Amino acid sequence: RSRTGRFQKTERDFLIEDEIETLETVKLPNDRLDKSRDLFLFSCYTGLAYTDMANLHPHNIIIGIDREYWIKTSRQKTNTKINVPLLPQALAILDKYKKHPMVIERGRALPYMSNQKINDYLKEIATLCGINKNMTFHLARHTFATTITLNNGIPLETVSKMLGHTKLSTTQIY
Repeated sequence: RSRTGRFQKTERDFLIEDEIETLETVKLPNDRLDKSRDLFLFSCYTGLAYTDMANLHPHNIIIGIDREYWIKTSRQKTNTKINVPLLPQALAILDKYKKHPMVIERGRALPYMSNQKINDYLKEIATLCGINKNMTFHLARHTFATTITLNNGIPLETVSKMLGHTKLSTTQIY
């Protein structure tokens, strides 16, 4: 909100395809950055918010009527049901971590790292990739909503449902 109490329209940043490709292919110097990148990319390809990704259980990954893998869960923030198709990139990340000790110990689909830590590490990763944007975990949701879905011809109403938004106007901000 501005000082007048009115909401200000902000331009939402997102990654373009070239930046996603750079992020996917850059050699990172250590495991913490590698894991942060993977969690961020998982959200880019699923649109899951940090908390929904952190709480994702293996039982939330189902085979749909199309014989493809889907995430079926509810958004913690709004308790709205979400069904998201698992793209090959997201499936590869799940596969990479399925035997990770932290995943097995916590009974979750992905290893845990705090949102604050991921955001710190994303700044380092952005520098290493030459991405001049404010890389935060939430940027992944915006990337999903634009570069991954809308730019590939998926209707706004469908994107809104996948993001778990209760109002279309919320999605339009993205």
